[in-house]
Amino acid sequence: MVFYGEYLVSFTAGGRLVLPKKIRALIKGTQFVVTKGFDRCLSGYDATDWQNRSSEFLTSSLLSTEALELRRIVFSGAVYVELDEQGRFVLPKNLFEYLEITDKAIFVGVGDHFEIWSQNKWRNYLVKASKKTDLLNDNE
Repeated sequence: MVFYGEYLVSFTAGGRLVLPKKIRALIKGTQFVVTKGFDRCLSGYDATDWQNRSSEFLTSSLLSTEALELRRIVFSGAVYVELDEQGRFVLPKNLFEYLEITDKAIFVGVGDHFEIWSQNKWRNYLVKASKKTDLLNDNE
């Protein structure tokens, strides 16, 4: 299972979004997990895959402040969401606010998971990332 592509979607009142068909095709069943990601985006996982990945988080030592902070962010924001017949789901209010959506959302395939971004934050991220890539190419 490999998530790929970039999909622009609208949302409705109450935080309802449509999961793009190409991403939905990789989700087994009607449930998946969404949690807080980095750079103010959300990370989405197939429910079965989430069980495997969450056990990886639990093997990290709590003696590390970074590991504990990562656990707090990931597990405090994790929710199972249910798709309806049209592929829509309701994003809980706390995650909707974390995402800071103002107009549209972007679903981005990231290989082993997908991410949900506000349109503005995704554009800003791409600008920053392309500048870093340009710097790397200039050093060759």
